[in-house]
Parts: sequence; structure tokens; C-alpha cells
Amino acid sequence: MVVAGAGMAGVQTAVALREQGFPGSVTLIGAEPHQPYDRPPLSKAVLLGKAEGSAFDVDFEALGIELELGREVLGVRPADHELDTEAGPVPYDVLVLATGAEPIRLPGAEGVPGVHLLRTLDDAERLRPVLARQHDIVVVGAGWIGAEFATAAREAGCAVTVVEAADRPLAGALPAEVAAPMAAWYADSGAVLRTHARVERVEPGTVVLDDGSRLPADAVVVGIGARPATSWLAGSGIKLGRHGEVVADDRLQTSVPDVFAVGDCASFPSGRYGERLLVHHWDNALQGPRTVAANIIGEAPAVYDPVPYFWSEQFGRFVQYTGHHASADTTLWRGDPLGPSWTVCWLRERRLVALLAVGRPRDLAQGRRLIEAGTEMNPVLISDPARPLKAATA
Repeated sequence: MVVAGAGMAGVQTAVALREQGFPGSVTLIGAEPHQPYDRPPLSKAVLLGKAEGSAFDVDFEALGIELELGREVLGVRPADHELDTEAGPVPYDVLVLATGAEPIRLPGAEGVPGVHLLRTLDDAERLRPVLARQHDIVVVGAGWIGAEFATAAREAGCAVTVVEAADRPLAGALPAEVAAPMAAWYADSGAVLRTHARVERVEPGTVVLDDGSRLPADAVVVGIGARPATSWLAGSGIKLGRHGEVVADDRLQTSVPDVFAVGDCASFPSGRYGERLLVHHWDNALQGPRTVAANIIGEAPAVYDPVPYFWSEQFGRFVQYTGHHASADTTLWRGDPLGPSWTVCWLRERRLVALLAVGRPRDLAQGRRLIEAGTEMNPVLISDPARPLKAATA
């Protein structure tokens, strides 16, 4: 067994194989030299010096998992059952692709001093002294990572301006009426949010917008999205989707024999939602490996069809989302979106399909179970924020 990628999905795949009784050799290959680590703490704990790292609490030696770190994968030759790496080819019987996603870079900004991404432990370590010096910081992109970094920067005492090309934060993730109340969170924290703002170019110490505005920037942090880290698969014959992701089936197998894919680098068909999903979140990288391991071992083939889940801590608020709202026909609110806690519920044919909870973790926990069960809901009862969601069924 060879696993390409030593992030959450790769590590959990190796661990799940052992937990489910796989007796053969397991090799985990990672491009970074660091002991495999968790990424969510990077955007706050590591940045603010509250943690030196976030290594997984896994005894790889005791589990018989061989680590090959600091070893970049370059390609795969399925006909030969070999993975090509910068240190030479690695033969495999079964290969799992778990190389995750990579941040999208700001065009024209590469090589400009003071421009940063936030994806790896090394990225966070480079940004830590920037926050400690309380610099003027411009964040490009008001998505999840932009909001989380802006939160940490404000907590560190930095002056923060967030520029977003769309008309609102989280434009690519949430409908306008749901994302709109979140715009006020920036001002409440002391950050400046500029929407309809496109970066024309980045100069040392300055960000120039397309309207001619010049923003002082001791540092620029780019958070404009991520794409599957799959360019190394070119020419392999492994089918890729329109976003560059590996196209996996409902058992997380790829288009070629003996190769599986899991986590941020792969999409899968969802019977629950009737479409193919590409989920770039921690929980997907945690859950998928159990299915991969079960299907590799083959004793009880498993279908992967989760209810997606993720969370974000930003501007003093705990934001959680579960499900997939694209096919919803009804949107219902629980609580005042201008208040400290509220929930949005999406229904399709009176069944809950997705939920966003701000400071209401009980709604999230109950809602996730209701989505999994496909329970029919009562729209009138759902809208009462004082009523538990589990008591709002039809």
C-alpha cells in the first residue's frame, strides 16, 4: 500500500488500513519535511504563537507505517504500478491519491516581497513575525481563510484591510442574503472590508486596486481559493474533472485499476444530493479514508455518501455548516441575523438538506442527524428559534 500525500486524508487512510486489519506494508509519502500535521490550527494558534505546530498524535512506527517525508510525487504509471517521485520510482499494489489542494496564487504577485499564502506550516511560521510586528496587512479574498486570517491579525493588533472582488464576503460559498449579514462582522472587529475591489497589481509596500486606490501593505495575504493538487497526474490516464480534481466513484476508486482518491483532491457522486461533490474541508478528509480502507481490504465494500460538514472561527463567532444547499427550494431563518447567534435552514420538498449555524452548535448537531435521516420537517416550527430542531418535524 502506498499513500501519496501526508495531510489529514493520507494519514487517516494509513491509520484506517491498520485499524481495519490490513496486514501488508503501508508507505505514506509527503512533500513537506515536517512530521504530518493538522491544518486548521495554522490560521490562529500557530499564527499567534499559541502553538508551535499541530502534529498528528499518531505513533506511525507502532502501526508499522513507513514515512517518506520531504519527497515530492511527480507522476504515476498505472500500467507499471509505479509512483514516480523526485527520489525515484516507488512500486505499489494499491495506491491512494491524497495530495489535497493548493492555494490559487494572485496573478502578477509572485516574487513580490511581502506577499504570502497560508496553507502550510512554513507559511504560518513566515507570517507569525509579521503579525507580531503589528504591520498594516491587506488580505485579498473574503472567503473562509481570508476571514480567519483577518481575525487572527486583528487579535494581534494589526491594521487589516480585506479586499474582495465580489459584492459580499463568501460569495462563492453562500447565497447573497445569507452572506450579507457577515459583512458587518469585519467592521465590528476593526477590520476594513472593501467589496467590488479587484487588485490591479502589487508593489512593494502597496496594493493597487483597479479603481486606482493605493492601500499601504507591509504584508499581503492571498486567500482567493484553492484547487486540487493534481497537476502531477498529467499523462497518467487517471480521469480528472472540470476543476482539475480526480474523478472518483462512490467507492472512491479512480478510473484506473488499483488507484483510489480521497480528500480535497477528489470528487465523488452523491446519491443523497444527486450530483458530484468536491469538498475542500477537514471532515471530508477525516471520513473518506474509512471508506477507502474498507474498499481496499474488500471484506465489506462501502459507499461514500456523507453529509458534508465544516466549521470556521471568525471575528468571535463559531460558524458551522452541514449539508449541501444547491438543490434547496426553501430557505428559513432561526433567529435574527443581526444578533450574536442565528441559523439558516435549507429544505427541499420539506426535508432538511443543509444548515448554517452561527453560535448555535445544538442546531448544527441536531440538523446534521435530521439531514442524514431525510426527516420531513415542519417549516413553521423550524422558524421558531426557541424550539429545538429535533422537535420541528412534520
